[in-house]
Amino acid sequence: MAIKIDSMPQRLATDTAITADLRAKFRSDPQAGLKAAAQQFESMFMQMVLKSMRDVTPQDGMLDSDQSRFYTTMLDQQLAQNMSTSGQLGFARLIEQQLGRNLQTTVTPEDALLPANAAAGKGLPLAAANRLDGPYSGRFDPVSAMNAAPKAAAVNPGGQVSRSAPPTTKEFVDRVWPDAVEASRSTGIPPQFLVAQAALESGWGKHEIRHADGTSSHNLFGIKAGKRWDGATVETATTEYVEGKAQKENAKFRAYDSYADAFRDYASLLRNNPRYGAVIGSQDGTEFARRLQQAGYATDPQYANKLASIINGPTLRQALIG
Repeated sequence: MAIKIDSMPQRLATDTAITADLRAKFRSDPQAGLKAAAQQFESMFMQMVLKSMRDVTPQDGMLDSDQSRFYTTMLDQQLAQNMSTSGQLGFARLIEQQLGRNLQTTVTPEDALLPANAAAGKGLPLAAANRLDGPYSGRFDPVSAMNAAPKAAAVNPGGQVSRSAPPTTKEFVDRVWPDAVEASRSTGIPPQFLVAQAALESGWGKHEIRHADGTSSHNLFGIKAGKRWDGATVETATTEYVEGKAQKENAKFRAYDSYADAFRDYASLLRNNPRYGAVIGSQDGTEFARRLQQAGYATDPQYANKLASIINGPTLRQALIG
């Protein structure tokens, strides 16, 4: 007898609207939203289990290729989601019980006026204390807890929150992680690889490409504004390598309204440009970096090595585990 779970209808695992739908469900029906978020937790866990199983099987058969591995990854994502929505594994139920302890903890209108450190001092949930300006400022949000840790904010002695200081490594990862997860869904590339590349291109957010007035262009991937780009641009000095020699030049880069837009555009670039066909679906960090360089993403002859060292290094790993 099949068990029907109506909190999250069957849909493609690569559907980028899943997270937005979870947020909307949690807003209208917190209990149903919590159940759906718990199922997503379970789905992510099952994806890791299936990936581990695939990793120990031979992948050098006559029918094996980068394309077959990409579609196999998509199949595993769908299988994991189908298993989690069936309700038969039981992990989602346990996760729902764990997250449900925070469901009734709310932020009062008076608390919403407090600086982040004061709210945390009143024993509010960490998500609420650090995201008082977000769409879920009055309630614990399990969807954000699933996708990323809350964005940190500095508090000066006067109690005012400042967001202009350069981010720490962990703050940078926390800030872009939800957008990396969305880009991962459409490319099959693990989100930590995408975060690593954004870190390499922007110096962990400390050296973003900026407009003349100092505001960010949100261009975390160093994508230039070619002839087909009709959006906003920003001009800045950059280093290109010609026959292995570094040369300084001014170039126009794409400018975005948000980091989310930057990740979406980067994912679109990889999906729609044939030369990045081998990059799509890459599951090995070193191989991902090597294929990017072979496709001509950057002129720096050490680009692949630099990117792989971030993907496999302790800095990113520590930022991810907190």
